[in-house]
Amino acid sequence: MDCNLRPYQEEVVQAALRGENSIIWLPTGGGKTRTAVYITKKHLETTANAKVAVLVNKVHLVDQHFAKEFRPYLGSTYKIAAISGDSNEKDLFGCLVKASDLVICTAQILENALINMEEEKHVELTDFTLLVIDECHHTQKESVYNKIMGRYVEKKVRKEGNLPQILGLTASPGTGGNKQLDKAVEHVLQICANLDSVIVSTKEFTPVLQKVVPRPKKQYDIVERRTLDPFGDHLKAMMLMIHEYMPPTVSRSLREMGTQEYEADVVELEKEGVKKENRLIAQCALHLRQYNDALLINDTVRMVDAFRGLDEFYNSRKTKLLDGTDIFLQGLFDENRVELKQLASNDRYENPKLAQLQCTLQEEFNDENSRAVLFSKTRRGTHCLFDWVNSNPELQRVNIRAGILTGAGTGANHMTQVLSHKKTINFSETIKHFRTGILNLLISTSVAEEGLDIPECNLVVRYGLLTNEIAQQQASGRARAMNSVYSVVAEEGGREMRRELTNEYLESLTAKAIDQVQQMSPSEFRRKISKLQKIAVMTRIQAERKKDERKQRYSPSQVQFQCRECFLLVCSGEDLRKIENAHHVNINPEFERHYIAGGQVVLEKSFEDWEPGRVISCKNCGKEWGMEIKFKKVVTLPCLKIKSFSMKTPGGKSTPRQWKDVEFQVKEFDFLEDMSSHFHDLDLDE
Repeated sequence: MDCNLRPYQEEVVQAALRGENSIIWLPTGGGKTRTAVYITKKHLETTANAKVAVLVNKVHLVDQHFAKEFRPYLGSTYKIAAISGDSNEKDLFGCLVKASDLVICTAQILENALINMEEEKHVELTDFTLLVIDECHHTQKESVYNKIMGRYVEKKVRKEGNLPQILGLTASPGTGGNKQLDKAVEHVLQICANLDSVIVSTKEFTPVLQKVVPRPKKQYDIVERRTLDPFGDHLKAMMLMIHEYMPPTVSRSLREMGTQEYEADVVELEKEGVKKENRLIAQCALHLRQYNDALLINDTVRMVDAFRGLDEFYNSRKTKLLDGTDIFLQGLFDENRVELKQLASNDRYENPKLAQLQCTLQEEFNDENSRAVLFSKTRRGTHCLFDWVNSNPELQRVNIRAGILTGAGTGANHMTQVLSHKKTINFSETIKHFRTGILNLLISTSVAEEGLDIPECNLVVRYGLLTNEIAQQQASGRARAMNSVYSVVAEEGGREMRRELTNEYLESLTAKAIDQVQQMSPSEFRRKISKLQKIAVMTRIQAERKKDERKQRYSPSQVQFQCRECFLLVCSGEDLRKIENAHHVNINPEFERHYIAGGQVVLEKSFEDWEPGRVISCKNCGKEWGMEIKFKKVVTLPCLKIKSFSMKTPGGKSTPRQWKDVEFQVKEFDFLEDMSSHFHDLDLDE
């Protein structure tokens, strides 16, 4: 197939065709991926021993780029491999790279291969002649893209040769949260430095581009504030009673209930309580977060959704009451349960945003060919909206067929995929059904805002969402049909409104900043980039040193693990091992007496060396700790979730969020050495 470009695409590929590192900035729907296919094709045709890697940041984009863009144009001439964490070939990445002209993969897979020194798995950056980085505005801070490019920039600063050409693609580099032009310019320069690239956009053919990518008509569907909210008021009154149960100094420091700020405050408060081993404060904070979640849900979806969440939470806990605090908190909910349930089912006080959303959807779906995407903030929100659409007779009447799209996290933490009660079809199936019209409404978290090729949508609704200008541009770019509408359902004078208006300003600021960077003389641009790169390399080396120091702070025997909810001491750092740098298991047979095993964990994908077992929880308080994993089909070990524990060290207590934050070195798992105690009857020393 011939790969023909539009005039504005021809214009933006020129730098790359000259072999320069460049970032192509084109709006969503402007055909960035097509330009990448074109550049890749020319590169493969003209470069000796060419090898190209296309990096994406979401698993589903691997297949999309392969099937819709690269294979149709290049598949008959070149060997293409598409690899994601879901595919089994990822372990032989090194071999696959040798055998292919072009690999399309998630960035994490390349990163793993750069670190892994086993021959069939290892690759070097210098094995490639071109790296294409999709959604490249993520190349900053701690992202995987930036880890890969950090190595690249370090090699460049050290003047090592043979580095691949870089091609970045983005619909918006954003302003990095900056509201002033000079700071936005710094942000764009930093992204250019991280990618060692110039940024190019169309100058000559803007009118053509605007024709190809029509901007949707934006409408604010403004909703008046709820005049009466007896359900929300009742929740707040219960929260105040919990405040009063805590020491007065504590509750005074909390901000307004029903906001993200309040959530941040109680999350911190829980950590403080755990560190001081003050169970009263830690538990009250944990429960207040549940109530605050209910207020946030009450503010976005139905009262019954908010009630259901709380009800499930208290139901799961009532058999494990450990002390007066537990009894007080459970009692408070039990005493108010009937009244809350009644308030939640009174339609008179229902959320007015839903009525507005219903109007917006009804109007759109009077046309039976309509397709819409509804963005909501949380996964739970998407499920609540899905239930609402399916149980709303008016929306069923206009024949709305809804599906849910949520990401599965980054895939690194398999435990996040605990079974939901609903059988959901998988991601690519949902997209396929939407493309073919089996579904006509997608209810999605921000996962679909980026990169997903969803065809001509004529309505995009952002519902109760606060995000940045990048996500806003991504989302409105999903509305691609002619005369399409981008609707923001928000409360008058509310935060979503203010945020949308700020985003519009930031969007124009991004364009100004890019323009200013493009106006710089090549020598000034290079000087600035070079300085930023040197700083980045020095900062990185410094950070690595600090990280190594932190890892060596204590010996494993000095670290004691406690259940995060009941403070029971359960093991020491010496009992832990890590498998494949990912799973942290306890190898001490004694550990078994502290937990009970529950239902079998089911994961969508299978893994080479291990399979999931049952969920494990604290025998004392019922806190979920992780799951068993069956390793190499031989031995079953408990695999621990770090967030379920707190750590006692000579320097005090800590509550790390991730395993990489712990202050001691977890030893690598060694099958023979570590398992000998499990098989005492075998004499393994002969």
